[in-house]
Amino acid sequence: QVQLVESGGGLVQPGGSLRLSCAASGFTLDDHAIGWFRQAPGKEREGVSCISINDGSTYYTDSVKGRFTASRDTAKNTVYLQMNSLKPEDAGVYYCAADAISRFADQLSTVQRMCRLTTPHTAFDYWGQGTQVTVSS
Repeated sequence: QVQLVESGGGLVQPGGSLRLSCAASGFTLDDHAIGWFRQAPGKEREGVSCISINDGSTYYTDSVKGRFTASRDTAKNTVYLQMNSLKPEDAGVYYCAADAISRFADQLSTVQRMCRLTTPHTAFDYWGQGTQVTVSS
């Protein structure tokens, strides 16, 4: 059974840090891109970061550049999102999603395109259940 399970969300004060994990089971992450998407109440789901498992190429949306870092551990079949200097506007439900990508394509442009999709649910095959991130004093 294919499954993505997020963890690591919680309540943090502004300026604090959290590390989200996305553990995959039922398939290997090789030849996949993993996207981190967040959805705040009343807002569309937006791509925060997308990473190629093949070579680690990573895209970040402008609002998180320099603060968030995506990484992968293929041995654990897990992807992480380190979030530092959190702001109230970072709050929301964070989802990880996986989709197969060609290792022969340009990895950076591929993850950039995937993260910018306005309808990511149509592109990513697998989704986790989401983890809540609350940033508040």
